[in-house]
Amino acid sequence: MAVSIDGQRLWDSLIAMAEIGPTENGGSCRLALTPEDAAGRRLLLDWCEALGCTWQVDRVGNLFIRRAGKRDDLAPVAMGSHLDTQPKGGRFDGILGVLAGLEVLRTLADRDIVTERPLVLVVWTNEEGSRFAPAMVASGTYAGAFSVESTLAREDRDGVTFGEALQACGYAGESPVGEPRLDSFFELHIEQGPVLEEEGETIGVVTGVQGMRWFDVTLAGQSAHAGPTPMRYRRDALAAAARLIDRLQAHALADESGDTKVTCGCLEIVSASRNVVPGDVKLTIDLRHVVENELDALQAYFEGLLSEVGETCGVTVTQERIWASPVVEFAPECVAAVERGAREQGLKYRRMMSGAGHDAVYVSRVAPTAMIFVPCRDGISHNEAEYATPEDCAAGTQVLCDAILERANRAS
Repeated sequence: MAVSIDGQRLWDSLIAMAEIGPTENGGSCRLALTPEDAAGRRLLLDWCEALGCTWQVDRVGNLFIRRAGKRDDLAPVAMGSHLDTQPKGGRFDGILGVLAGLEVLRTLADRDIVTERPLVLVVWTNEEGSRFAPAMVASGTYAGAFSVESTLAREDRDGVTFGEALQACGYAGESPVGEPRLDSFFELHIEQGPVLEEEGETIGVVTGVQGMRWFDVTLAGQSAHAGPTPMRYRRDALAAAARLIDRLQAHALADESGDTKVTCGCLEIVSASRNVVPGDVKLTIDLRHVVENELDALQAYFEGLLSEVGETCGVTVTQERIWASPVVEFAPECVAAVERGAREQGLKYRRMMSGAGHDAVYVSRVAPTAMIFVPCRDGISHNEAEYATPEDCAAGTQVLCDAILERANRAS
C-alpha cells in the first residue's frame, strides 16, 4: 500500500518553526541551547505529544522522540537532524530533516499504520557549532568521539558552559549518552551546494561524506618600509601566502573530477599598514577530498608547497593540523533503501558525496546510516536567503518515508 505524505502540512510546519527566532531578512536565529532553541524544541514536542509519542533527553541534550512499534523490543529506526541555526541562518538547514521526520510520524498516525520496529525522531544538539565549538559535538558525544564531561565543559564566547546552558533552557536530560541504540539512521537535508539544482535533479542519494582536514599556518618574514626596501631583498609574508594560495588553487582546479577542494577562509596580516612590507601573516587552510588516500596526497602536496614557499620567499613557515575528519562511507543497505525510494517515486536523482559535515557522520560510527539531499536555491546555505521549494521538500520527505517504512518493517 502506497503511503503518501502531506506536502502542504510539511510546509506549514516549516513556516511555523521559522516564526521562532526570525531574522530581519527572512532567516532564522536559534543558537544552540538558547531560549529560541528551547522554544523550537517545545513546539516540536507539542506536535509529537499530540500523536501519542514519548520522549527522552540524554545528558548532552540530544532529544529522542519515540513512536512504539509492534515489536517494541527491537532496536528503533531513527530519522532526524537539528533545530539550531547559524546566527543569521536559513529556515531549512537541519530543520527540514526534523520536520520531515515529524511528517512521517503524522502520516503513519493518519493511516493507523504501526511499523514492526519502533521509530525515533532525533534532534541532535548544537550541530552548527556556532555557539559551542566544535560542530556536531553532541552527536559526536553520542557516538563516543567526545566525553560527556568535555562536552558539558565547553564554553561559548561569554564563558557560559554547555552544561550551564542545558540547565538554563530546561533540556539537561538524565538518559545515558549513547542510548537508545539505533537499528539505523536516516537524515534528510538540503544539499547546501549547487549540483542538484544545476543538473535538474530532485534527490541526492548520499553515499558518504568527504574527508576534511583543517590547518593553521603562520608565515614569518620581515617587516620593512615599502619605499626603500628593494623587491629582491624583501621577506614578504603576504607574498608567500599569495603564492601558497595560488598554487593550491591551481592544483585543485587541475583535478577534472572536481573532488579536490582547497579553501583559505581566514587571512590575517599582523600589524598591517599600507606602506609596510607584511612581516607576519596567519591563515587557515581547509583541504577536502572524497578518497582518503587522495586526501593524504593532497596534504603531502600542501606541506611540500609550504617548504617551497618558505624557501623561495625567505619566510619561516609553521603549521598545525587542528582537525581531521576521515572520509565516511554510509551503509550500503541504507543507501540502497533511499535509492529505491527515489526510483519508485519516479524522481530524478544522483548518487553523491556530501561536501559538508552532518550529524550523520558521527552516527554512522555506531549505526547503519544514510542521507537524502534536496536542492537549495543557488546552492546557498548558512544564509538568510537559504531556500528550498515546497515541492522539493515534499519529494525528499516522501523518499524518507519510503526508506523508513522499508527499514522499520523488518522483523529481524
